[in-house]
Amino acid sequence: MKVAVIGATGLVGTKMLEVLAERNFPADEILPAASAKSIGRTVYYKGKPLSVLSTAEVLAAKPDIALFSAGSAASLELAPEFAKAGCRVVDNSSCWRTDPLKKLIVPEINGDILEASDYIIANPNCSTIQMLLPLAPLHKEFRIKRIVVSTYQSVTGSGYKGVSQLEAEREGAEWGSYATAYPCQIDLNVIPQIGDFGEDGNSQEETKMINETHKILNDNSIGVSVTTVRVPVRGGHSEAVNLEFERPFKLEDVKRILYEAPGVTLLAEGYPVPRMAEGRDDVFVGRLRRDSSVPNGLNLWCVSDNLRKGAATNAVQIAELLYQRFLVR
Repeated sequence: MKVAVIGATGLVGTKMLEVLAERNFPADEILPAASAKSIGRTVYYKGKPLSVLSTAEVLAAKPDIALFSAGSAASLELAPEFAKAGCRVVDNSSCWRTDPLKKLIVPEINGDILEASDYIIANPNCSTIQMLLPLAPLHKEFRIKRIVVSTYQSVTGSGYKGVSQLEAEREGAEWGSYATAYPCQIDLNVIPQIGDFGEDGNSQEETKMINETHKILNDNSIGVSVTTVRVPVRGGHSEAVNLEFERPFKLEDVKRILYEAPGVTLLAEGYPVPRMAEGRDDVFVGRLRRDSSVPNGLNLWCVSDNLRKGAATNAVQIAELLYQRFLVR
């Protein structure tokens, strides 16, 4: 059983190696790959050093599963090549998420739709995964009519470049004297833009969350309004979510559903903060309360480690499903 990690030197790729090890994924061989400038670098799996290979070398080794976190351009070029060679690809970029022929999977929500013919599977946006884990079981019970969400997203969502900008600014570096991930200072600031703006005024991140919500829940009738914001936090995303249901609900039933939801931890007291989620895979939910301004309205607050459940862990969970259903020999 050979498992490739494409983009193994990035923040998410490194976390994928970590999560594969933690969950004891049944891999006989791990094949790390990255861009040309990273070939020969050392990464670690279960404490053992591995030399980073070229994607050509990894493809020639005929992996069974490949976890991609190398960006959309690399996924567009390479994922079909891996799939053609019989390798199942789990792609963390936005490249395949809206492709009607590719599945967009959160295992706890729609993992059952995976089929033997699926060779390129899309991993959703980190903010979408975080929001839908608690919302999917509520939608099943009460039918969500409308979602209004504001996100507070950490700099790790921008990779090493975002982290480096925040650290440089906190050390007092003069603006423009360092590589920047954002159009202005992020330290002591918030930036209501993640990705380029489209003609409708939505940023790319906002459009992703709208489209991915419809696809994962298989319901285009849900109204989704999103504002995504970058905040000077080292790790962990937060979201303020306002829901309007079609059906009336009791708050006790909402709590019961969230207590029972896989991958969700509802706090009985207090509220979650990003530091609480660091290094953990659950989505933590709190500040659960009625919104009396609309019929059947509900407010909640949720946080999650965006590098884990928002990216690496979800990808590994998809790989586990692929292994269990289609690759066990």
